[in-house]
Amino acid sequence: MNIIKKSDFIESIATALQYISHYHSKDFILAMTRAFEIEESAPAKDAIFQILSSSKLSAFGNRPICQDTGIVTVFIKQGMNIKWDSDLSVEEMVNEGVRQAYLDTSNPLRASIVKDPINSRVNTKDNTPAITHISLVQGDNLEINIAAKGAGSENKAHLKMMNPSDNIVDYILDLIPKMGAGWCPPGVLGVGVGGTAEKAVLLAKESLLEPININDLIKSGATNKIEELRIELYEKINKLGIGAQGLGGLTTVLDVKIKDYPTHAASLPVAIIPNCAANRHIKFKLNGAGPVKLQAPNINLWPKNNWQPNDDVIKVNLDNIKKSDVKNWSIGQNLLLTGKILTARDAAHKKLNELVKNNNVLPEGLDLKNRLIYYVGPVDPVGDEVVGPAGPTTSERMDKYTDLMLSHFEIMGMIGKAERGEKTIQAIKKHQAAYLVAIGGSAFLISQAIKSSKIVAFPEMGMEAIYEFEVVDMPVTVAVDSNGKSIHKTGAKKWKEILLNR
Repeated sequence: MNIIKKSDFIESIATALQYISHYHSKDFILAMTRAFEIEESAPAKDAIFQILSSSKLSAFGNRPICQDTGIVTVFIKQGMNIKWDSDLSVEEMVNEGVRQAYLDTSNPLRASIVKDPINSRVNTKDNTPAITHISLVQGDNLEINIAAKGAGSENKAHLKMMNPSDNIVDYILDLIPKMGAGWCPPGVLGVGVGGTAEKAVLLAKESLLEPININDLIKSGATNKIEELRIELYEKINKLGIGAQGLGGLTTVLDVKIKDYPTHAASLPVAIIPNCAANRHIKFKLNGAGPVKLQAPNINLWPKNNWQPNDDVIKVNLDNIKKSDVKNWSIGQNLLLTGKILTARDAAHKKLNELVKNNNVLPEGLDLKNRLIYYVGPVDPVGDEVVGPAGPTTSERMDKYTDLMLSHFEIMGMIGKAERGEKTIQAIKKHQAAYLVAIGGSAFLISQAIKSSKIVAFPEMGMEAIYEFEVVDMPVTVAVDSNGKSIHKTGAKKWKEILLNR
C-alpha cells in the first residue's frame, strides 16, 4: 500500500502546471517542425516559424507559451490500494496546487477563471477551481493527466447527437471550416464518439492528452477502424487548405485523436474539441516516494534558427500613419509595426460602448483617433520585463463593437487573431481601415517587441484595462485590407483548390 502525502500531491500539481506553461512536449515540437518544413504557403510558413521560435524563447525564459494560461482540467486514476495522508479532499488539493502554480511570483500565470458565470463573472484571482475527474482503478499508484486549455480552442467545441446512419466524416469536414481560426491551428483535433452526450465530450477531451503520432500510424498502416478513421480525417481536413492561423496552407491539424465508448442503439453522440498551438498537457505518476520531478526538454528539439522577418516585410511608423498608408496594404503582406498602439478586449469595448450610450466623455488621456487597437490581455511582467507574454485574443468577440470603434472613435484599424464576420469586413471597407493579425501561439515572441507599457484607462479591470504599448518591429500580417478583402476567405480557397488538383 502506497501512501500519498498531501504536500507531495499539491507540489506535483503546481510543478506540472508551471512546467507546461512554458514547455511544449517533444511530440508537439517535432510535429510543428515537420509542418514548417513541408509548408508551401508563405504566410502559413511564417506563422508556424513564429510559433516555434516563441516556444523556444518560452523554454529558455521559463515564461508562458501563451498569455491565456487556460482553465485547468485534471484526470486522476486512483489506485484502490493507495492511502491518502491528507486532511483535504482530492479536489481541494488540486485547487491548492493550481493556486500555488498561478500565483508563483517567479512565473505568474494569468488568472482567467470567473465565478458566478451567469451574473457577476468576478475573477477568482487564482485560476481556481479546476475541473477534476477521478476514477478508481486497480493498483497502488496515482496517475495524473493534467491540461491547461485556453478559451480560444475550448470555445470551438461541438457536440452533435447524430443518428446511427449519419456519416461522421461528412459532419466533421462540414464543421471544421465553420469553426474558423480562433482555435489557433495547426493543432490536434479530439473526437469523442459514443456513450451519452456528456461522455462523448469527455472522451474528446481525454483524447487530446494522447501523444501526436499520426505520421507513425500512416507509415505503419491502420490496424483497426478507429485508426482508419483517424487517417482519413487527418488527410481530408488538411486538404481543406485552411492552414496555420487560417491563412491558407497545407497543415490545419497535426493529428486527429479518437476515443469511443459503447452507446445506445438509437444514438451516435459525436463531440469535437480542438487543441490550440499551446497544447499544454502532461502525464505523471505518484507512488508515495515524493513529488514529481520533471526534466526539461532537450533544447536541440527546436529548429536552430530563430524567426526573422521576410525580406519583403514593410516597416510601418504608427506615430505618423495616414489613411493613405493603410490603403496601400494588401492581404498577406507582413508588416513590422513601430510606435504606439492601444489595447482593448471585451470588457474595455463594452465600457466604451456604455460611455457613448450615456453621453459620457472618455477618461482623461485616452484618445482613440487614428490609433491601432490590439486585442490582448497580457500576462503580468516579472523582473525587467515591460510586459509578460502578450499574444492576440480571438477577434470575433469584438465584432459587435467594430462599427462603433471605426465610426465614432475613428480608430485606424485593429490587431487580433482569426477571421472577422462579414458585417465587420464591410465596416472596415466602408471606413478604409484594416485588420491585422498577430500570430496566436507566439505570445512571448510578440512581447519582445513591446518596449514600454502603461495603463491609460480603466485600471480597475486588470488585464482588461486599456494599455498603451510602445512597440518596435512588432510582426503582423494584413488579414483584411481597406478594400474588404480577407485572407481568411481567399487563403483557404486558394490552397483547397491547389490540393484538390494534386
